[in-house]
Amino acid sequence: MNAKHPACAVPTASTPAPAASQTYQYCELSHEAPADAALAEEVALAIAFNGISQAVMLVSPTDLEDFIVGFSIGSGIVASADEIYDIRLSGNGSAQHAEVEIASRAFWDLKNQRRQLAGTSGCGLCGVEAVEQALPQLNVLPGSPLPPAQWLEGLRQRIGAFQPLGRHCGAVHAAVFMDANGDLLLGREDIGRHNALDKLIGALVRQKISTTGGLAIVTSRCSLELIQKVLRAGIQTLVSLSSPTGLALQWARRHNLNLIHLPQHSAPRVYSPAMENSA
Repeated sequence: MNAKHPACAVPTASTPAPAASQTYQYCELSHEAPADAALAEEVALAIAFNGISQAVMLVSPTDLEDFIVGFSIGSGIVASADEIYDIRLSGNGSAQHAEVEIASRAFWDLKNQRRQLAGTSGCGLCGVEAVEQALPQLNVLPGSPLPPAQWLEGLRQRIGAFQPLGRHCGAVHAAVFMDANGDLLLGREDIGRHNALDKLIGALVRQKISTTGGLAIVTSRCSLELIQKVLRAGIQTLVSLSSPTGLALQWARRHNLNLIHLPQHSAPRVYSPAMENSA
């Protein structure tokens, strides 16, 4: 009897699907007949600033301009979108390239940062300079009132409208923006939790949407990097569907960022600002 190999991970003809997904065949261990499933796609995006390669990121192949703007701001490469002069995308398939032209001041700072990291070994982020870059000095936010409780009622279900790719095939994170009126305005999705937030920040900047009085919502765990991104973007409130880390909480309180965790089956938890116990 000839053994049949599972026909898994083979692209098949499919009905139209979101641009960031494709239909593949899979088979169950107990059945020989293959079936189809939509899987999220990812591409390698090489980003160069003023001709110098900076990073290669695995991203969902949608809203790449939003991602590049948000990544540049959220990573501290530029202080604002005004320092980004041009974005040129090229490549095809799973290999994409982005040539980004930035202001001379921003490029000078970026080159100095690269020189500080030159010669490190091991993990690639060792030494005092690397630690300083992981824990940078960021501006303290002016502070903003907490959102009304009703804004968060049923939020887990309501943001589903901004997760078409997640509903279609899963495997992606989402970041959504709620404006000062409590209305869900726009969202972005990506296989990377940082990437989804970068795309959201980039979309807000490119569409000139004010973040005053609004809040960002992330479906992923809330770590320090996400706190740093919203601080650089000037967003005053971050709502996470997963718990924050201790360091993320410390940074939120230190920088006047409202940090709220929305558990699956209990009331929202305000971690920042710290609430005084009433005795």
